[in-house]
Amino acid sequence: MASPSTNQIPAMPRLSSRVPDRSRPKHAGGGPSEKATVYQKRHYAVTTAAQAKRVARNYLAGVGIDDTLLRFGLPEVDDRYHIWRVPLVNDTASERIGEVVIDARTSLVQQDRSTDLSMLNIRSNGSGTKKPLAGGKQRRSPIARSELRNTVLLGDSEETLADLPAESVDLVFTSPPYFNARPDYTEYAAYEDYLAKIGRIVNQCYRLLSEGRFFVINIAPVLLRRAHRSQASRRIAVPFDMHSVITRENFQFIDDIIWEKLSGAGWATGRGRRFAADRHPLQYKAVPVTEYVLVYRKQTDRLIDWNIRNHPDQKAVLDSRIEDDYERTNIWRISPTSSKDHPAIFPRELADRVIKYYSFKGDVVLDPFAGLGTVGESCVANGRRFVLAEMAPAYMEIIRRNAVRWLGKDAACVHCVNTAHLSPNTLV
Repeated sequence: MASPSTNQIPAMPRLSSRVPDRSRPKHAGGGPSEKATVYQKRHYAVTTAAQAKRVARNYLAGVGIDDTLLRFGLPEVDDRYHIWRVPLVNDTASERIGEVVIDARTSLVQQDRSTDLSMLNIRSNGSGTKKPLAGGKQRRSPIARSELRNTVLLGDSEETLADLPAESVDLVFTSPPYFNARPDYTEYAAYEDYLAKIGRIVNQCYRLLSEGRFFVINIAPVLLRRAHRSQASRRIAVPFDMHSVITRENFQFIDDIIWEKLSGAGWATGRGRRFAADRHPLQYKAVPVTEYVLVYRKQTDRLIDWNIRNHPDQKAVLDSRIEDDYERTNIWRISPTSSKDHPAIFPRELADRVIKYYSFKGDVVLDPFAGLGTVGESCVANGRRFVLAEMAPAYMEIIRRNAVRWLGKDAACVHCVNTAHLSPNTLV
């Protein structure tokens, strides 16, 4: 699959990376101006030198660089490539030792164009700095706020997520596709291939999550139907195998929540019908009416209190407090939902609970298997930002159409990746 590229969709109500005029400064310096600047005309997400410095500072903190040993030079726009170049100057000798390169349209740091960390250390040592810029145990304090805005990514999550900056996500909530449930969507030669694929995407999620934040996955056993009457069907314990996959990526297990479905869910599988007919022992099969919601935390030696006390927006922390009617047990009774557009979607109520219980308002929530975008809808309703990755163009069309309903005119600010070829009719 080709490497993901950034595409813009210029006209309302189509999704694009356009920033509404009311949220953009009138020129790069922030003062008054009657004419639109180049930054405005090109719909840049980063429009001022101050914004560029802030993105660069968050990036340096994320890779463990002590920015007290550095100063920023004057950020400049290279509009041929639609990037900001933020010079890094040695604090001792006032010499330029490198630069951070930022995509002006998305606000994401282009690490392949930015100066390598090892080169920064070499140049700083040659310019009079007495200690390295980056050390082994340096931590961000307070925690840097992610610069990501609402984003949709079309393509294989294993590839599209690789372009996002490390530690730019505050929560991952997802429900991966069932193993070989739909040949037209994904089909694997072996169950081990399926687990390995999910493992590689979990690895990307670990890289993207901020320290000590949560990874939550909705998953259930899978029934492989028999090919003929003389053959037995096979039920695969996917949640238990998936636990091993996730913990191998250094996630800490926190909770196993049981989602109990109401309204007769599970009877469509056909389990238990033979026993109900003749009641012979050995033929008993329970009708499945539950799924798992498994909760993990990114490996850290910090207590959860550290994430709360060091959150960059303490007002958001207070505003995110849960009311008294929260769920007190690990059994969540939530009615399932259905859609003619997708064979297996989880209900909005499930997403609402996970997002409210495991993130703060203003946080970034990632779903690497977005489906119809239920996580995105819940994020908007609960004051969070979303990153939705989906490989099926038909589902992405629905996500883009729904985003206009979720966000109204603000849908024009959603950053789209690899979606330029999709039908514009989905946004009408």
